[in-house]
Amino acid sequence: MALTSKTTDTTQIITVHSDRIDAAMAIQFKEDMRNEAEGGAARVVLDLTEVEFIDSSGLGAIVASMKQLGSDRRLDLAGLHPFVEKVFRLTRMDTVFQLYPTLDDALARSAE
Repeated sequence: MALTSKTTDTTQIITVHSDRIDAAMAIQFKEDMRNEAEGGAARVVLDLTEVEFIDSSGLGAIVASMKQLGSDRRLDLAGLHPFVEKVFRLTRMDTVFQLYPTLDDALARSAE
C-alpha cells in the first residue's frame, strides 16, 4: 500500500496510491496510516481520488485509522469515486466522516 503525506498550515493530506482498499491490503493500510499520521496536524484529509473499489475490510481499516488518531484529531475523506461514496452512504459512514467531492473542496473547507 503506497501512501504519501504532506502538511499545509493546519491540515495533513494523506494520499492513497492504490485503486482499491480491500481485505488483501487492509492490515497494511492501517499500519501505513498509523506511520503517516503519527504526530501530524489536528485535521487529516484522506485523499481517495485513486481508489475505485473498497470493501468492508477497507472500510473497517479507515474507521480504525480514524480511531488511531484519537479524539483530538479529525479524519475527513476527499475525492471519492461514485462506487466508493456509495459504500460509505449505504453503511451510513457518511454520518461519521465528512465527505468532500475533491481534495480542493476539502482544503477550501479548512480555509474557512
